[in-house]
Amino acid sequence: MPMEKHIWVRADLPGSYEERKSIVTASLEVGLTDIIIREEDEPLRRLGRFNALVISGEDVLLGGHTVARMVTVRGPEDLDKAYALKGAERVIISSRDWKVIPLENLIAAFQGSGTQLMAESHGVEEARLFLETMEVGADGVVVTAEPERLSEIAALRSRPPSVELVPLPVTRIEPLTVGDRVCVDTCSIMGPGEGLLVGSQSSCLFLISSESVGSEYVACRPFRVNAGAVHAYVLTADGRTKYLSEVKGGDELLAVTPEGASRTVVVGRAKIERRPLLLVEVDDGERRFSTIVQNAETIRLVTEDGPVSVSELVPGHRVMVRLEEGGRHFGHSIDETITER
Repeated sequence: MPMEKHIWVRADLPGSYEERKSIVTASLEVGLTDIIIREEDEPLRRLGRFNALVISGEDVLLGGHTVARMVTVRGPEDLDKAYALKGAERVIISSRDWKVIPLENLIAAFQGSGTQLMAESHGVEEARLFLETMEVGADGVVVTAEPERLSEIAALRSRPPSVELVPLPVTRIEPLTVGDRVCVDTCSIMGPGEGLLVGSQSSCLFLISSESVGSEYVACRPFRVNAGAVHAYVLTADGRTKYLSEVKGGDELLAVTPEGASRTVVVGRAKIERRPLLLVEVDDGERRFSTIVQNAETIRLVTEDGPVSVSELVPGHRVMVRLEEGGRHFGHSIDETITER
């Protein structure tokens, strides 16, 4: 999974106070909370909670501390000044004519240095270009844009890649005794079949559907995924795994559709309750994988034909899973032989 890009918005440019206020308001409405303001625009801080950055000379300050250095590049001769700042926390490159600056060289030079490289951009298309150059892109952008375009800017922060899902046949379904399971309520409305990737082995995560399908017993709750037992792994928005027992409000998880499209969802709360459990096992011809979920008709695994309640699941049903080679260490994928049963 790619790291999320940093996007800072400039609300300190020429114009009226009301115009600058509209930029701050629009930024907050789309979740952009790193905003450069004028030092005298102190009242703007009351619009919401955000990082109020201030430019002082070549320094960008947050709470009086330098968090970035700005370098204006007018030609190739100015690049040496930028290269000399490697080792700083963050460097922002600004230019009136990006055609004369080999951004690819800058990205390559700063890669692996520990210094974040950001580029000042004007508008959506320029920001997109900077974030995607050389596939890696800059670590972030400092953007000037009209308030109505900021939602497009915000969408550039991260684009979770599609998740490859494969159907595997169910070989075993076994009711278990009671145990602790985790119900994850997110801050997003999910569609039928969209849900979280959960499993007892990190090498095979099952697509557990949201409760976006109602029944005669329970109302539709499309924000909820009754994910499984506390020991299970769940895939987070940054591509790591964590135990379901660790999930809490404010965490960001990866929601996935049956087609593999993914997006970040924020956890509103996670509820751990003792419930009767059910083991579901699949087989890829060489290995067996399993997950443990609550034994209730509201829990649905996703098949090639759509979500199916575990109360109706039978051996032979082909459920959608994400397979992964190697293992996990503290949630990170590692190239190591690990067997989990």
